[in-house]
Amino acid sequence: MPITPAQSRAARALLNISQPQLAELSGASVSTIRDFETGKRTPIANNLAAIRSALEAAGIIFFDGIYSGPGGPGLRLRAAAGSATDIEESEVIQYPEFLEGDGGPGSGG
Repeated sequence: MPITPAQSRAARALLNISQPQLAELSGASVSTIRDFETGKRTPIANNLAAIRSALEAAGIIFFDGIYSGPGGPGLRLRAAAGSATDIEESEVIQYPEFLEGDGGPGSGG
C-alpha cells in the first residue's frame, strides 16, 4: 500500500531524520523525496516502496484509512523491543474509589 506525503514527513519527524538521510536509507534521490513530500509528484512505484520500506525498517508502522479511524491514514513508532505497552508503569495512578466492585476483565463488573 502506498504512503502519503504527510505520512512521509511525519515519519521523518518521529525518527528525527532529514530528507537526505531518508534518501540514503531508501536509495531514492533527495529530489524524489522532496518532490513527493511537497506534493509536486508521486514517485514511481519502486521508489515509493523503497521509501516506505526504509521508514518501516527504522521503526515506523503505517496505518491506512481503514484501520486508523475517521482521521484517515496515519503512523506510529514501533514499541521498543521487550515493551508490551507504551505505558510507563511509574506514571499509572489507580484510584481505589473507582476500583470498588471491579471484578476484573470479563467479570461483568
